[in-house]
Amino acid sequence: MNDSTTVYQARRILTMDAATPEATHVAVGGGRIVAVGGAELAQRYGGDNVDPLFADMVLTPGFVEGHAHSMEGMIWKLPYIGFHARIHPDGHQVDGCATVAALVQRLRELEAALPADATLFAWGYDPIYFPDKPMRGDLDAVSAARPVVLFHSNLHLITVNSAALNAAGIHRGNVIDGVYVDADGEPNGELAEFAAVFPVLRAVGDPVFHGQDDPEGLRRFGRSCQRAGITTTSDLYNALEQPVVDMFAAVTAEADFPARIVPALSTLNLSPAEVIARSEALPARNHDKLHLGAVKIITDGSIQGYSARVRRPYINGVENGVWCDAPAKLQAMMRETHAAGVKLHIHVNGDQASELTLDALEDAIAKHGALARGRRHVLQHAQMMDAAQLQRAAGLGLLVNLFANHTYYWGDQHRDATVGPDLAPRMNAARTALDAGLDIAIHCDAPVTPMGPLFTAWCAVNRRTASGREHGRDECITAAEALRAITLGPANTLDLDDRIGSIAPGKFADFTALDDDPLRVPPMRIRDIKVRGTMLGGRWQGA
Repeated sequence: MNDSTTVYQARRILTMDAATPEATHVAVGGGRIVAVGGAELAQRYGGDNVDPLFADMVLTPGFVEGHAHSMEGMIWKLPYIGFHARIHPDGHQVDGCATVAALVQRLRELEAALPADATLFAWGYDPIYFPDKPMRGDLDAVSAARPVVLFHSNLHLITVNSAALNAAGIHRGNVIDGVYVDADGEPNGELAEFAAVFPVLRAVGDPVFHGQDDPEGLRRFGRSCQRAGITTTSDLYNALEQPVVDMFAAVTAEADFPARIVPALSTLNLSPAEVIARSEALPARNHDKLHLGAVKIITDGSIQGYSARVRRPYINGVENGVWCDAPAKLQAMMRETHAAGVKLHIHVNGDQASELTLDALEDAIAKHGALARGRRHVLQHAQMMDAAQLQRAAGLGLLVNLFANHTYYWGDQHRDATVGPDLAPRMNAARTALDAGLDIAIHCDAPVTPMGPLFTAWCAVNRRTASGREHGRDECITAAEALRAITLGPANTLDLDDRIGSIAPGKFADFTALDDDPLRVPPMRIRDIKVRGTMLGGRWQGA
């Protein structure tokens, strides 16, 4: 065999490459794919000595997670109090708090173990699962003296006690946008979006949004990716302050760091000119496992947190959401950065937020022309986009990355509590998006939901809620379409489709090895397929 080339045989190779859709052998040299085909590759590259590593496995392109956050590794510094059980990055399961009593008991245990002057932080809280959700008074019963801060699973809201509100100077006479109040006009402890959330975090400490200079947390994030079969991930909201950039550059360059990462610069608290300058400067730090230069704009909030901007009020009477910034400022940011050629990832959950974004981009493209194909803007989440909006997005040359996991985790709640039975079944409309001609991706938004592209694919194919209800049959897609949406589709959204996303000559030798075939198992079994490991640039990494 040629010393610089290894031929691997697999049970089946699903390439996502139209030139050779299926294969049994792949030749790898210098960290890249040399050739793809059948047994003839063994003769071409040096005889019958074929590496049998994948002989009983199915190979796919390395999974690509086009919308996740590195805080998936970093947030585990805090105790988890979510509804569903979760897998810690080290592999062990952390049980959920499925009742209010269990949640309050866990908080009391955590509070009792803290030093007297410490703030009690916890994450994963999801009050929509509880008919009588804990609020300010309930957290006062956990501690009246120390601040208590619960990060919601969506990370757009927090729930806090009176001590935390008092520390930030938030009270009946100082209610800012995003501070929810009770029937008497008193802050009830729930705070939505950054204008309301950050004053509290500035007062009591912020271990999440400004705690990202954390090398071991980034390594935990990498381990979570590897376990899920992900070889390229995003970090789709990061202030990217200089110490964080330095840390990302160093840690991702480590020989055993198991994934490529695409961070996106947050526009929060920056002017368009500052965003443009930083997006142009950051790529100087790039290498094969770090890709800087993209920008993230957040327009609205969370549907289950009632802060996404929707066209009509939520069915429980809550008004139609919270803008993360003044609409005129959001649109100006989009227009000015587009004019400078900046690649944008734009968070749009509600259909009103999608409409505002489409209007701004349509205006910018009309005035300045579309960006080059390799710099297309991406509408992230896009959960409430209807057929007309998806067609507009296709006509503008945009890409869409849908939050397929929402169907499972909150589908029942969206039907019964947020947008109602008419709108909920068409959320994350993957079938409609494909029919409109869009090249889609699907994602998990970790740590909002767990990392696991096969589970995300299962959600898009089967559209089942946690209770087992089928939720929008007409929006189901095929297993083949879902596999593309976790490989080549997100590679397109990250502008890396020339290097990853398919098994084709010249691309990085990034593979995911599975114990079964996602295109041949019954659709309901896709989520049960085991990841055996990944190959990153020709380097094998067992799961």
